[in-house]
Amino acid sequence: MKANSSSPTLPPGPWKLPLIGNMHQLVGSLPHHGLRDLAKKYGPLMRLQLGELSMVVVSSATMAKEVMKTHDINFADRPFHLAASIISYNSTDIAFAPYGVYWRQLRKICTMELLSAKRVRSYRSIREKEVSKLIQSISAQEGSTINLSKMVSSFTFATISRAAFGKKCKDEEEFVSLVEETVVAAGGFSVAELYPSVKLLALISGMKAKLEKIHQKVDRIIENIIKEHKARKVIKTTSDDESDEDLVDVLLRVQENGDLEFPLTTDNIKSVIMVSKFMFSAYISCPFFLQFYSQKVNCSSR
Repeated sequence: MKANSSSPTLPPGPWKLPLIGNMHQLVGSLPHHGLRDLAKKYGPLMRLQLGELSMVVVSSATMAKEVMKTHDINFADRPFHLAASIISYNSTDIAFAPYGVYWRQLRKICTMELLSAKRVRSYRSIREKEVSKLIQSISAQEGSTINLSKMVSSFTFATISRAAFGKKCKDEEEFVSLVEETVVAAGGFSVAELYPSVKLLALISGMKAKLEKIHQKVDRIIENIIKEHKARKVIKTTSDDESDEDLVDVLLRVQENGDLEFPLTTDNIKSVIMVSKFMFSAYISCPFFLQFYSQKVNCSSR
């Protein structure tokens, strides 16, 4: 976004320094706390300069509705994100893919196949069994101190794995650890992303090498999962009910049908699997999620 005589007035924002812009105003506090304090002074729509990047920060429900609903197409493009590019197979998943025909195709697959009401209902028994296991595990430790965060995380990953893979992944512990590493590595501000024109920064910081190492390990696990599903599919009969399909089965079926404008590659399937794990990992680390589950567990244990 550049200011010139023909451009509309830009949102207000704090003063900035050469080269670093407004980064100094976010140092020393959690990013969202710093942004909250600045928004109190400059309003629900403000402009910041972080390194080379000019951005607009939205911090009210009214403005968020304008950006995400009323004018969502104008804000649909995703900026380059190093971690997303590496972990999600060159940003080919629904969370980080550029807005366009491919993204709309992926959204349709998710809406019609992966997240349909029928599909979600088919996972009910999985959720019920895993919740029952969680409550039994907590009850068995009555009177003892428990790590609820760890138990809820384990429950969530087990539920996701059974819905996505049909069973608990044999490399579940390693997979969970790798996803958590990715969440930490991708969180916060990356200097390399704030100065995209300086390609050397990604190498100097070591972030690119670290993410590529994680990606190689994750790719090996997901590749084995896909191979297992393909082998299992060979011995299945044509009369098998589609309601018994897990996420990987659905994606493989869509791939084999071959009626897509953009053919679904194996890497595309891997990216959807990886990012679904990634997003749930970020979600369950949210304090509000853990507080909600604590209340549910307390009620169920009485």
